[in-house]
Amino acid sequence: MSEIQFLLDENADPDFLAALWQAWPAINVRRIGFRDALPYGTPDPDILIWCETYQFSLITNNRHTMPPHLHDHLAAGRHVPGIFILNDHMSIGQTVAVLSEIWLSRQPEKYMDQIIFLKPLTR
Repeated sequence: MSEIQFLLDENADPDFLAALWQAWPAINVRRIGFRDALPYGTPDPDILIWCETYQFSLITNNRHTMPPHLHDHLAAGRHVPGIFILNDHMSIGQTVAVLSEIWLSRQPEKYMDQIIFLKPLTR
């Protein structure tokens, strides 16, 4: 079993980061702008290369330009451990619940080279 790691893009609400750490202190999540991640303003194609290199799944609200960038990334023979698109209609708590399920699944291969639009959990 592998662990899923997350990178939040710079436009994602930083409260997601705090909420994920509060729910799961052991989760490996970074944010663009952190010294151990990418600097603010990094172009999307470079973000995808970083995610591939360091095996981080991207959490973003960039639903317009990220799909074509992923298409180009994959067409170049590259891979990405998954891209999770935030849902503006979900609360931070709902989003953390979904991301927690993804993290706890320990199945990063399930999300490889895909864009997943987050939806509330149904029980």
